[in-house]
Amino acid sequence: MPNNAGTQAFTELVNNALEALLPPAQTSIVCEAMRYSVFNGGKRIRPVLTLEFCRLCGGKPETALAFACAVEMIHAYSLIHDDLPCMDNDDLRRGKPACHIRFGEANALLAGDALLTLAFETVFTAELAPAVVVKAGACLSAAAGWGGMIGGQMMDLLNEGKDIELSKLLETDAKKTGRLITAACVLGCTAANAEEEKVEAAAAFAASIGLAFQLVDDILDVTGSTVKLGKPAGSDTGNKKSTYIGALGIDAAKVKVFELTQQAKASLSVFGENTSFLFSLADSLAQREN
Repeated sequence: MPNNAGTQAFTELVNNALEALLPPAQTSIVCEAMRYSVFNGGKRIRPVLTLEFCRLCGGKPETALAFACAVEMIHAYSLIHDDLPCMDNDDLRRGKPACHIRFGEANALLAGDALLTLAFETVFTAELAPAVVVKAGACLSAAAGWGGMIGGQMMDLLNEGKDIELSKLLETDAKKTGRLITAACVLGCTAANAEEEKVEAAAAFAASIGLAFQLVDDILDVTGSTVKLGKPAGSDTGNKKSTYIGALGIDAAKVKVFELTQQAKASLSVFGENTSFLFSLADSLAQREN
């Protein structure tokens, strides 16, 4: 992510809020597992996007903080469940033992469930107009549910070991990865009561960087190391997953990442010239090594 004061301030804001929202670790082993997963070195990309789009739309980032934290909680829950033996069966996450390795499978499952429910509690206690809160809750529910992230995960499992069409792979990742990133951006606009033109631009930006993010993930799974990735390299191949490397090849996938990054930047024209942070973020996500 861009290394500047703005990023650090947003990240600190989110971390402090998450610290206050999550139950104390000593409450129970499930609460300890929740904190372990949320504070396990994540980049906070999604909540930072929420705060930045709120700012771009003329709002105070702090007003979108509840939405930003809710998005990060759902992201953390999804990673806990992704790593479970019944899903990707990964032992490492961000260079540390996966939640189910550290706390046991049952406690990891419950920790993920608890983060999901706490996310919606957080949304619905946001100090914003009731209509805005309801709209945000509906947006996040759709992104995380059967037609969004859950639907994409189901498709991902069904795709394993099959030679699927590129269109099906795109649909899978638009749901599994893209929908929560889109929600993060749109929720920032929602908190600021932005006009529809800006909401649509935020969604377009998110769609482009979301797909680019997944392409880079697929590339790194082949070219990266377990040490740099913080999770097992080559796990997609081991799990017989359909990836863009199989569909396009590494070189074409890299070209597509560049094209999508340019598309993401172009979609921000409605916000004027105050978009250098998001330009830098899009570039850093395209060039990341983990």
